[in-house]
Amino acid sequence: MNINYTAKRTVITPEIEKVCERRLKSIEKLLGYPVETHCKLSVEKYRQIAEITIKIKGGTLNADEETSDMHSSLTMAFDRIEKRVKKERQKLRERKRRGNKIMEAPSVSEDEEEGKRVVRIHEYSPKPMSVEEALIHLESTKKEILVFRKSDSDRWAVLYERKDGNIGLIEPE
Repeated sequence: MNINYTAKRTVITPEIEKVCERRLKSIEKLLGYPVETHCKLSVEKYRQIAEITIKIKGGTLNADEETSDMHSSLTMAFDRIEKRVKKERQKLRERKRRGNKIMEAPSVSEDEEEGKRVVRIHEYSPKPMSVEEALIHLESTKKEILVFRKSDSDRWAVLYERKDGNIGLIEPE
């Protein structure tokens, strides 16, 4: 943890340093790595301003708050930074999860006439692949059916597991 303080028309007390260090420890715990921080504290008439800049992987996070009390300005600025860190972590997780995996979007609807339940699971591969690659993918996922786009013709095809144990291929015209 590397903290730089700048004070303009004010004095940085040990209490303010403790608050900053405690809050930065929680932010580092969220991120999982040490961060470089710059805290700029200033007083202008009746306004007490706290500006916090944190350098993280991929950019910087800034927050500034002004109230009549320096402690509350710091608290509000750190709350805003923590919220943004959590949002960035969530975005990163979502990006990692998306990747080139099979997209699944299950939806359920009821058919009142027959009383049977229709469960639709849309499984498809977003990237084009050959039949051999699709076969390997089908066997590795332990699914019964795979819809994919063929790499040689850019047309859709379906691989499915037959009742006799073989693999069936459907290529629409």
